[in-house]
Amino acid sequence: MGPTPGYHLAGKPQYCSLRLVAFLLIILLFVFFGAGVLSPRMLMLGTRQEGAGRKDVLVLTPWLAPIVWEGTFNIDILNEQFRVQNVTIGLTVFAIKKYMVFLKLFLETAEEHFMVGHKVNYYVFTDRPADVPRVPLRGGRRLLVLEVPGAARWQDVSMRRMEMIGSFCAQRFLREVDFLVCADVDMRFRDHVGVEILSQLFGTLHPGFYGAAREAFTYERRPQSRAHIPRDQGDFYYMGAFFGGSVAEVHRLTTACHQAMMADWANGIEAVWHDESHLNRYLLDHKPTKVLSPEYMWDEQLLGWPAIMKKLRYVAVPKDHQEIRHR
Repeated sequence: MGPTPGYHLAGKPQYCSLRLVAFLLIILLFVFFGAGVLSPRMLMLGTRQEGAGRKDVLVLTPWLAPIVWEGTFNIDILNEQFRVQNVTIGLTVFAIKKYMVFLKLFLETAEEHFMVGHKVNYYVFTDRPADVPRVPLRGGRRLLVLEVPGAARWQDVSMRRMEMIGSFCAQRFLREVDFLVCADVDMRFRDHVGVEILSQLFGTLHPGFYGAAREAFTYERRPQSRAHIPRDQGDFYYMGAFFGGSVAEVHRLTTACHQAMMADWANGIEAVWHDESHLNRYLLDHKPTKVLSPEYMWDEQLLGWPAIMKKLRYVAVPKDHQEIRHR
């Protein structure tokens, strides 16, 4: 069961009185289940105890995973920890058909703000490899173009993303990178997005629902779909545009979501929000070990800049969705 209706991220956290105990329990969870490249001692050093500096937001999920906001981590300590481990981060992005127009800005802003100081492989999935822009890269960073077929509908591109990421995890990502971040191309990095997001499995809170009761969440409600979530269940509503984790965990997630979508297809049903609906079902059943606040997924044009958002890190690029999707 998820939180009761009316569960909000803003305001006085419901779990304030238990935060010290919760923090210690997080350390124990990482001891038993692993934290990728981080030891428990490293985790304690890089995570500010009790969400210091943020009393206005929820900093822990009900299952004691940290929710990442500005003021809840020490980036200097975390950077050093990950540099010692010599990790490589993969960033996947799909530039299919007319979405190629967004790729240059995506890559340029990623070079400015994404995992600065760490090794990065950009994996660009595209049906137009000759049109991939040349963008100057920092040392230790590579751009790798993966040619894939296009699709008639944007929904099919979105849903096939799970299949392709899962397939390439098995083919090469498991050998080439330690963590995988899966992102939408029609966005830009506006502020720091670094190793504070990395965990075995992370999801990002949808900016349109971060303060809403779960009855308002646009989960798939039809029981015939494998993405179905009943109205009395659910934790948060996650955005399909930014998720990731260790390569092994991303492989499990994308494979499971693809298999569920294929089962739906065989039964003549398509989830209301396609791969995002299946992502939400998966993260309900397999709790993420870290949750990113809406700082990591925002649309200022639609939502403004509320005081709760100290940083806008990864933001939507203004666009005409109908014009882009149907060209």
